Amino acid sequence: MASPLQNAIEFLREFGLFDIVLPFLLVFTLVFAILEKTRILGVEGEGKNQLPKKNLNSMVAFVFALIVVATNKIVTAINSALPNVVLLLVVFVAFLLLISTFSKTEEMDFKSLHPGYYNFFVFVSIATIVLIFLGSITNSKGQSWLSFAWDYAINNFEGAVVSSLIFLAVILGAIFWVVRPAPKTKGSGGA
Repeated sequence: MASPLQNAIEFLREFGLFDIVLPFLLVFTLVFAILEKTRILGVEGEGKNQLPKKNLNSMVAFVFALIVVATNKIVTAINSALPNVVLLLVVFVAFLLLISTFSKTEEMDFKSLHPGYYNFFVFVSIATIVLIFLGSITNSKGQSWLSFAWDYAINNFEGAVVSSLIFLAVILGAIFWVVRPAPKTKGSGGA
């Protein structure tokens, strides 16, 4: 027997809340926030009273959100990727709670105290989110882009494309290693 809450959720699903309304609100909010923060479409006012053009920003965000909702593949990718992104967020929050349990309040400035670990976690989180979305977006055959890329790399490991990508990654890593800023040394310098 279905509970009233299950019936309400099923009604909202049939109404289109999860396939139309929530993706629309998510895309609208994200695009509007980015446009407001970057002020890419200009500002109103003069001097210190400059404000972003809210009318223009909201119209562009509205159009973006409608285009996303009209495209079924994008909504499907959003609906399948976001639970995994939220799971990743919960894991990071749990990790930070665990760290903060064993530290003092002033010790919790993770970014400045441990920049190497901070950069590692940023890299891992961005890479994981990219992999989640690649696993959610499907091609015309119904195969996810992540599984397509993995199968291609495994089947053509000795081919020119995969070898070139590995070589490019090694070259970029070497360039990054050579160009990175020198570590600051304490106590060096003149009088």
